[in-house]
Amino acid sequence: MPSYTVTVATGSQWFAGTDDYIYITLVGTEGCSERTLLDKPLYNDFERGAVDSYDVTVGENLGEMELVKIEKKKYWVHDDWYCKYITVKTPSGDYVEFPCFRWLVDDKEVVLRDGKALLPKDDKTTLVKQHRHKELENRRKTYRWREWQPGIPMSIDANAHKELPRDIQFDSEKGVDFILNYSKAIENLCVNQFMHMFQSSWNDFADFERIFVRIKNTISEYVMQHWKEDFMFGYQYLNGCNPVMIQKCTKLPEKFPVTHDMVADCLEREMTLEEEIEAGNIYIADYELMEDISPNSTDPCTLQYLAAPICLLYNNSQSKILPLAIQLGQTPGKDNPIFLPSDGQYDWMLAKIWVRSSDFHIHQTVTHLLRTHLVSEVFGVAMFRQLPAVHPAYKLLLPHIRFTIAINTKAREQLICEFGIFDKANGTGGGGHVEMIQKAMRSLTFRSLCFPDAIKARGVDSPEDLPYYYYRDDGNRVWDVTKSFVWDVVCIYYDSDDTVQKDEEIQAFVKDVCSFGMQDLDCCGFPKSLKTREELTEYLTVIIFTASAHHAAVNFGQLFLGMYPDEHFIEKPVKVAMESFRKRLAEVSSVIKIRNEGKKLPYYYFSPDRIPNSVAV
Repeated sequence: MPSYTVTVATGSQWFAGTDDYIYITLVGTEGCSERTLLDKPLYNDFERGAVDSYDVTVGENLGEMELVKIEKKKYWVHDDWYCKYITVKTPSGDYVEFPCFRWLVDDKEVVLRDGKALLPKDDKTTLVKQHRHKELENRRKTYRWREWQPGIPMSIDANAHKELPRDIQFDSEKGVDFILNYSKAIENLCVNQFMHMFQSSWNDFADFERIFVRIKNTISEYVMQHWKEDFMFGYQYLNGCNPVMIQKCTKLPEKFPVTHDMVADCLEREMTLEEEIEAGNIYIADYELMEDISPNSTDPCTLQYLAAPICLLYNNSQSKILPLAIQLGQTPGKDNPIFLPSDGQYDWMLAKIWVRSSDFHIHQTVTHLLRTHLVSEVFGVAMFRQLPAVHPAYKLLLPHIRFTIAINTKAREQLICEFGIFDKANGTGGGGHVEMIQKAMRSLTFRSLCFPDAIKARGVDSPEDLPYYYYRDDGNRVWDVTKSFVWDVVCIYYDSDDTVQKDEEIQAFVKDVCSFGMQDLDCCGFPKSLKTREELTEYLTVIIFTASAHHAAVNFGQLFLGMYPDEHFIEKPVKVAMESFRKRLAEVSSVIKIRNEGKKLPYYYFSPDRIPNSVAV
């Protein structure tokens, strides 16, 4: 009688193993096996990290393997089990891989397709077509859209992390890390010790040093030594944590009436201010978004204030970016003066501090929260709703969506919720942060998520004009390498533009993102369909780049780009493309490392060896 050897790999996560009954059924084109018990409880199989093999004997050959059905039945109490993959060795000696990477909870059956990535048109039998349809039908019931706040991207329908589907929750280690890292961050910043300082007036600038006394590394120490200087203030616009505000000034706005006489002492090329603007040497950072945002009033004993400044910047003869003039409000007038470097030391310094305060709020709420976390969640929810596990785009995107929905749910549960951390420690808490997101949605377009387009739109795309903009240079390198990799994968599965147009699942995915995730806002410009392989490549690149590289550039890294520990793809051409991707990323890392050697302020946020795969922190 024909015998099949079934190999089962259990995950290494905490509590991944199980003592429950595990049954398996093999389904082929010529029939299916009997429901077979693989192991009995307490027999020490299916332990954390274990790989166990079993023989399944059948009456006759099952033909080509199509599906594997796994059932977990309760032995004593509900015992979740994480299955990494199942491999079936057929009587002819062939090996068929069935990636799983899922939790089996309660007494539910999981049905797996073999590991080949297939478009809808590639499914040949009624059985696999039905399985594909049923999988998506169940996913749409599980992954539902919900509006957390009006006028912002939609999110997953869950009030708390524990309500999420088990497969997208943090595993136990990650959950513990979240709590420990938060506690450690509070300890490192000495917030508990110095909390009274936030509730009262500060005495002098040395208070900054007292707060950050425990943050010790070469870069932070250099910044602490030079933070008061104009060159450091300007450098932050190029390579700081929010390097997206600076843009070429082609004409002074009427609301910011800076004259040549005001700044003549700061200009170095014997040109008027108007001539410097025409020559492309003047830049501007406008915090108009902050106008009329409600300051935090959750503590009636502590008055808080917000500014909506405009800052004029000068690219001097040494290619250093220096502040020329600062106006702290959007409407000029006697009560809204323009501050200059020639003003008193503390007047100028305080003006720069107010600009940095506004920059912080936009960085945290718009650049970071909205444009990486919330946008990535939209792509993630739509992916689970519209792309089955067998779809190549699902396999490509899944590592870049990992834990994103979980971290965002945690944030809505603990950080940006009413009475959350934002309300306690942020000047825009108490609702101002939501107002900011709602206003920022007007400028959140699909094109603004395409890195080269966003750089060009701000007029900062020329390395000759702006030579030390490492955020731009390194970001372009990573974008190009990522897009090239995505193109390689797209061409493996889509042989023509017509194939893209006829892929109803990818089209449904794109439409779900726009019509539901982005609430079909007219200003967003997200496509509702894709017509060419080039469009599909750019779309997938935006998702991967936003969740990995751009999040790293405005946050920090843990799990690295190009490394795929869960092997959802089994085809050799994709593995070759992945290896090429890793090599090109390594080359970019090498270029950045060489460039950084000897620099007092090295820039490595876009270095691929420091870029996390997903928005997971």
